[in-house]
Amino acid sequence: MALLKREEWQGFVRDVDWTYSYVDDEAVFPEWHSGTGKVPREAWLDWEEDYKVTYPDYVATQRDKEQSAYAVKAALQRSTTFDHLDEGWKSSTKMHFGGVALVEYAAVLGELKMARFGLNAAWRNMAAFGQLDELRHAQITTFFGHEFIKKDPQYDWTQKTFHMDNWVPISLRNLFDGMMIAPNVVDLAIALPFTFETGFTNLQFVALASDALEAGDVNFANMISSIQTDEARHSQQGGPTMEILVEHDPVRAQWIIDKNFWGSARAFAALTGPAMDYYTPLEHRKQSYREFMEEWIVDQFVHTIEDYGLKKPWFWDEFMRGLDTWHHGLHMGLWTWRPTLWWRPKAAVSKDERDWLREKYPNWERVYGDKWDVIIDNINANNVEATLPETLPWLCSMCNLPCCNAVQTRSGRWRIPSYQLDYDGKTHHFCTNACRQIWWKDRDNVNHETLIDRFLAGQIQPMDVGGILAHMGLTPEVMGDDPDYEAWTRDYVGRPAAGLALATGAGED
Repeated sequence: MALLKREEWQGFVRDVDWTYSYVDDEAVFPEWHSGTGKVPREAWLDWEEDYKVTYPDYVATQRDKEQSAYAVKAALQRSTTFDHLDEGWKSSTKMHFGGVALVEYAAVLGELKMARFGLNAAWRNMAAFGQLDELRHAQITTFFGHEFIKKDPQYDWTQKTFHMDNWVPISLRNLFDGMMIAPNVVDLAIALPFTFETGFTNLQFVALASDALEAGDVNFANMISSIQTDEARHSQQGGPTMEILVEHDPVRAQWIIDKNFWGSARAFAALTGPAMDYYTPLEHRKQSYREFMEEWIVDQFVHTIEDYGLKKPWFWDEFMRGLDTWHHGLHMGLWTWRPTLWWRPKAAVSKDERDWLREKYPNWERVYGDKWDVIIDNINANNVEATLPETLPWLCSMCNLPCCNAVQTRSGRWRIPSYQLDYDGKTHHFCTNACRQIWWKDRDNVNHETLIDRFLAGQIQPMDVGGILAHMGLTPEVMGDDPDYEAWTRDYVGRPAAGLALATGAGED
């Protein structure tokens, strides 16, 4: 019997659905999982993805990508490429492996939820492909990172990061549990495929792939490029879901986008910002973090939401100002609390690197220069001990990141403002006004306790530096430290210790 042509059967098999005779629709698609809300049930019949794929085509494509990725890996395994990579770049890969491997697994659970509770058969079909994608991403990221453990024990955090109560994975769990695990499938499709995968994954997989090639890490570039092609396919679940939700409940659509865009922007400022503007060797940087955000996130995001009739989020001005400061403050915080990290943060503030930072960020020297001068002078005076933290940072109750965002006041001075909120007998601290607002509106949903909350509640024992580091799972062989102090301080050897004097007299907070 002759085989049917693809176009003769694809439309039927991608949208197989049935009418239940033994149970009602509400029992199969309970509201707390399916989340149709104000959208009439029949409206979901119009859900249709732009790019349709069949299972045979999917398997053939994925097989080819797997062969390509693992062939490059096998070839480079026999080379000494890894040994010659810059330590700053290696730190970027450690952050990526630790921060991404099990997030991909969390995405498997999110896709499976949509594959079960999606309100249209075609949506459930596409989500089934999506969970296969995410499972592949979790596997390939874990496998590629695992290879390097024999050369550097910090790569063991590829697998263990999300099992640790380190402040970085707590922050990531707080974001992704709220985005992938807790929501109903309508909110999930707007948060994950629409907001996160069509925007921010470009930053991690496209920008970082470009920097990886420049840095000579072909293996890493090949791996994340292979992953990005999957993201482009299953992220299309967000578009048709958004079309239907906007038509019936635009206020809800705007809120889901707003809060998930903000949470993603904060996380990427902490992880991708330092990787692009500090850890990547100067000669290999293609664009600054701000330039890439403007090209790949800001323009695309604004055009996309306007196409759906939505507005820029209420925090837009605060977000745009943050592109000049957030990741610089977080980089300084990461470097200062370096013993709490599973990578080696590279300060990267030599004279040439500072020239580049001043060119890309005109206010950089005024806001951060004198602080780094104090650190440089202490190191050149053989007083590295003075650059280590003596206290814990305030962590934001919303994003769980340090409250270290510099803001320019009307008088022109720069300061770190304090955003607080008293609720239920407790004072909560926030890094930004938007984090405070989102936390308040979302306070009954998932919010993990920060490391500081746990410390003050007596959950960390003994209550000293050793107890905190042990609680976070950090042992001496993996504890972070700058990989090369001399590389960025030797330009300043012999100068008067002006940094300390400037810090006292500049009048900046």
